[in-house]
Amino acid sequence: MDLTPWEKVKLARMPLRPTGLDYIERIFDGFLELHGDRYFGEDRAIVGGIAFFGSIPVTVIAQQKGRNTKENITRNFSMPHPEGYRKALRLMKQAEKFHRPVICFIDTPGAFCGLGAEERGQGEAIATNLAEMMLLKTPIISVVISEGGSGGALALGVADKVYMLEHAVYSILSPEGFASILYKDSSKAEQAAKDMRLTAQDLYQYKIIDGIIPEPAGGAHNDIDMITQSVKDLIESDLQELMQQPLDTLLEQRYQKFRNM
Repeated sequence: MDLTPWEKVKLARMPLRPTGLDYIERIFDGFLELHGDRYFGEDRAIVGGIAFFGSIPVTVIAQQKGRNTKENITRNFSMPHPEGYRKALRLMKQAEKFHRPVICFIDTPGAFCGLGAEERGQGEAIATNLAEMMLLKTPIISVVISEGGSGGALALGVADKVYMLEHAVYSILSPEGFASILYKDSSKAEQAAKDMRLTAQDLYQYKIIDGIIPEPAGGAHNDIDMITQSVKDLIESDLQELMQQPLDTLLEQRYQKFRNM
């Protein structure tokens, strides 16, 4: 399916697309959700916990969108507060302690920018995640399943392997925000989407991501079982390779990967 960048943005935002929990339910066994950041509270925009991938215990973290307005309000439209990122980091450090690989599913328009979030240290929470993930002593795999926006997405994106679904997008901010800043006109979002090079194909060409996961005709929502199986196969292939690497090699390769960008 040959789509323009703006058409991919609209497809990535479709409410029908599979969410983080859809992938968790179909790929992992025995998922046990863990709550709270142990500082402020629970953030339902990020779901995280422990599960089994086959016989391998793993930590799974996903940014979660809702199917309808009520669910989206509960999930804050998948825009995490700082406590969401601190919860994610708490789970990652726990995974490191118990030698569990970390699997992240990225799907957010960006971190929440409300007054309370800023007062509680939104920028610091994201920056701490970036620094800690770079040095986390366990394998990390991240998959952009729909929309990856700004530092809010990158806070789960410092990984040994980063993949995108075929029609997902990954960018520094929304096309509307980009157009407002650079063109002084948010109505030029379609042009901005083209100029931003935010598609999986663009990012793979620039070596920002490690691969593209093909979607079924019309998008991932048309065959959820197929797309989740594709993601599962990819994780299985990578996990074995990453877990066999010496820790020093794993960390050095992760460092060089992002340093080269």
